[in-house]
Amino acid sequence: MDEFVEENLPLSRTKKKQQAKQVELIAKQLVDLTDHQFSRINLSPTIAQEAELARTTRGHGSQRRQLKHLAGMLRKAEDDLSTLLDQLTNLDQVARGDKKQFHQLEKLRDRLCDADSFTAALTEMVELTPEIDRKAISRLARSVHQHEDRRAYREIFRRLRDEWTDQ
Repeated sequence: MDEFVEENLPLSRTKKKQQAKQVELIAKQLVDLTDHQFSRINLSPTIAQEAELARTTRGHGSQRRQLKHLAGMLRKAEDDLSTLLDQLTNLDQVARGDKKQFHQLEKLRDRLCDADSFTAALTEMVELTPEIDRKAISRLARSVHQHEDRRAYREIFRRLRDEWTDQ
């Protein structure tokens, strides 16, 4: 019975198909990245060229065919596939961090725009971003408090986001 250890057996046809499908999903994820995210991915020149071709191909059938070709190239280049997986994972983690920061800034903006919690939120804002123009934020918040000014509401968030990203 020892000679039938699972490691010695070749992969079943089903298992090969499942692995191929997983690589196709990775290729699809690569092709669906934004231009900024795609530019941050480090790929070998041949894989990068095929990925760019798949990104620019229009037409459902053509793009699907190009995706399958890209996936086939990725299956053959296992090193490129593993580094691509690592990079996609890192991008995903960065995106989650950005989303969390976005929600924190939204909550701070909402508290600044609420007359009851304005003072505490202003103090927190100054602690987080000491360089921000307090007078401008106060003026915009007052406009929201008194007139329910949607433009000022959006402008507060814009200023918070710009100041936060400059740090």
